[in-house]
Amino acid sequence: MTLRIEDYALIGDLQTAALVGMDGSIDWLCLPRFDSAACFAAILGDKENGHWRIAPKGAGRCTRRGYVGDSLVLESVWETRTGTVKVTDFMPQRDRTPDVMRIVEGVSGTVEMEAVLRLRFDYGSIVPWVRRTDGHRVAVAGPDSVWLRSEPPVKTWGQQFSTISSFTVGAEDKVAFVLSWHPSHQRRPAPVDPFDALEHSLQDWEDWSTRCRTQGVYREPVVRSLITLKALTYGPTGGIVAAPTTSLPEELGGVRNWDYRFCWLRDSTLTLGALLSAGYQEEAAAWRDWLLRAVAGDPADLQIMYGLAGERRLPETVLPWLSGYAGSTPVRTGNAAVEQLQLDVYGEVMDSLFLAKQQGIPGQKHAWYLQLSLLGFLESKWREPDEGLWEVRGPRRHFVHSKVMAWVAADRAVRTLEAEPSLRGDAARWRTMRDEVHREVCEKGYDPERNTFTQYYGSAELDAATLLIPRVGFLPPDDPRVVGTVDAVRAELGTAGGLVRRYSTEGASVDGLPGDEGAFLACSFWLADALRMTGRVKEARELFERLLTLRNDVGLLAEEYDPVAERQLGNFPQAFSHIALVTTALALAGEENAG
Repeated sequence: MTLRIEDYALIGDLQTAALVGMDGSIDWLCLPRFDSAACFAAILGDKENGHWRIAPKGAGRCTRRGYVGDSLVLESVWETRTGTVKVTDFMPQRDRTPDVMRIVEGVSGTVEMEAVLRLRFDYGSIVPWVRRTDGHRVAVAGPDSVWLRSEPPVKTWGQQFSTISSFTVGAEDKVAFVLSWHPSHQRRPAPVDPFDALEHSLQDWEDWSTRCRTQGVYREPVVRSLITLKALTYGPTGGIVAAPTTSLPEELGGVRNWDYRFCWLRDSTLTLGALLSAGYQEEAAAWRDWLLRAVAGDPADLQIMYGLAGERRLPETVLPWLSGYAGSTPVRTGNAAVEQLQLDVYGEVMDSLFLAKQQGIPGQKHAWYLQLSLLGFLESKWREPDEGLWEVRGPRRHFVHSKVMAWVAADRAVRTLEAEPSLRGDAARWRTMRDEVHREVCEKGYDPERNTFTQYYGSAELDAATLLIPRVGFLPPDDPRVVGTVDAVRAELGTAGGLVRRYSTEGASVDGLPGDEGAFLACSFWLADALRMTGRVKEARELFERLLTLRNDVGLLAEEYDPVAERQLGNFPQAFSHIALVTTALALAGEENAG
């Protein structure tokens, strides 16, 4: 039986991550980086595409599970007829190579355990050659080499291109399994003690979590979301992936399946704001520095997303041997949206760097000249249609959100020059651009009969991205056009339970794709923000707390939610959803403190 997306939990080492199911199976893991080919890809196919399950023999889902305190160390407990056992899963923040560690501990009675390891490199397509060396198992195929060892050693044997272990644990017995990857042409790294690694991992996460300065009623979901964002950070560069997975569907059985293992520029402002508000200056500075490196170059070549280290080539490919999650195909790697024109990203970059400077992150000498270059390009391009923030695969249009973010870019330049008149730049020039954009959006992107901003010029359709208009300062929250937009989006894009979709996918959808999708969780948090800003704090709080109930049992959110089937959809866990959660929680906490 296919597990639901929310039946998975996340473990990671700040360079890659794994999904662990409630049945004790790791069904997704890319080594050595988030964007590497998976060696466990069962979530996008079946067990023959690679997985690693440790659980009581014959058992199904665990009885309960949870993270240890404010950490990314996962504990799963099975209560069986003969006894109780706990499996602790984690990936220590790596020194040299990635390790996945699984510690089986008897709690009471005796429990017969079984471990089944099926390594399948290159997204489940390659069966490695496995041999025994010094009592350990080593699997090799091309550039990849993976070692499996246990402490104390347990008997293992090969069966149907798998490695199987069977053993019994009694109360206080412990058996640790360590899976280590390294390039096949290099010598095997020195083994790491899993029990010491567990202590260090718990300490590392405790030290990091205690830096969070958020208090109050929403501290728990905020800290869990921040831990998730930290887990989605590629430590060597500071880049944050949108999600650690590819092709988890926005509609079960549909084609809206995308690779999110890259870093999107539009996430930058919200990410910076969330990190800085919670006290994580170091992480915010690392993200700002990644942003500056990624966007450096010809402003005409600015991309909407980049690889973990700022790579630009992210070609989209279909993997036909994978049947897809719940039959949802195609399964894709790479993302063709990287080639789209999305004018809003210029505004997001300008806003991010403006925010970083406001919050005291030390400036970079070249940053302002880079911003002027980007703004000069945008000045010549903002009147053109684009694909918009939702990366539509239909015709380019004059999306209202893209124009609003062009206004943001000019506005942040004006405000920077007003605050620091010694900087090079023509404030009057950018003020003129700002006024022109504002006037055009209010004339062409607003429907006076319905009192709402629309998705694009001349459209009758709505877009949840227009909920951000008061947040970015384009219009004040009490402007009747803002209030009307909030009401219209809630009425026309709303779903059961008060959630909202990004836009309508009915009929000749603007995105050029068949099928439907769920309610978009980040947009639903934006609605809560917009309700708060327009004075409806009680409604905002009610919606926010409804959204909190959609998190899975360990506090994680995917990209979307199906309010009819009552299940999560899309890549998981999704940084955008958790960023929005943090931002809304902190804003509501501020309202409470002000009251």
